[in-house]
Amino acid sequence: MNLHLYMHPLSSFCHKVLIALYENGTPFEPRMVRLDDEASREDFRKVWPILRFPVLHDGTRGRTVPESSIIIEYLELHYPGRSALVPIGPQAALDVRERDRFFDLYLHVPTQKIITDRLRPEGGHDPVGVEQARTQLRTAYALLDREMRERTWATGDAFTMADCAAAPPLFYSAWAEPVDDFPHVAAYRQRLMERPSFARALREAEPYLQFVPK
Repeated sequence: MNLHLYMHPLSSFCHKVLIALYENGTPFEPRMVRLDDEASREDFRKVWPILRFPVLHDGTRGRTVPESSIIIEYLELHYPGRSALVPIGPQAALDVRERDRFFDLYLHVPTQKIITDRLRPEGGHDPVGVEQARTQLRTAYALLDREMRERTWATGDAFTMADCAAAPPLFYSAWAEPVDDFPHVAAYRQRLMERPSFARALREAEPYLQFVPK
């Protein structure tokens, strides 16, 4: 198999794809991208001029696939494994895709907003935007807390693409907006962190976590 994943070990959206790859034991070669390094950045630009990761390159099919959800769907279509991360039934698949969008838009994006704001130079911070992001996260947590009262995973008993999407931003919630006030979300977060596929991604990210602004 000739799959190359362009990624960075700290990227939450890269974690999402790594979880899917590890869940199914899919062979691939990681290609670390450092946007702060000119040579690495320019090499990646040749693959994907948008300069946003993760990006999967399938050498066998000559395809370059951007965006985490699309990468997972692509893997499900062309390199299926032991776990069906997107169910076959249309309604079940739609439920997973809806949850995937929920986690990306209402957990991933505001979490990134809060953390990356700390990297801005003095005078360039966006306190209004950060507060809006915190409010959105707490609103999303409240919705999720109600849903997870009787669920093990995002859409029920099976681990799916939606859980791949939920795990990274909920892990980084410790740096953004903690889930302590939402017991069912907190319990779900713990289950995600104990999932072997995500635990592996976190072990690989550990040397870089010191660079996450507290």
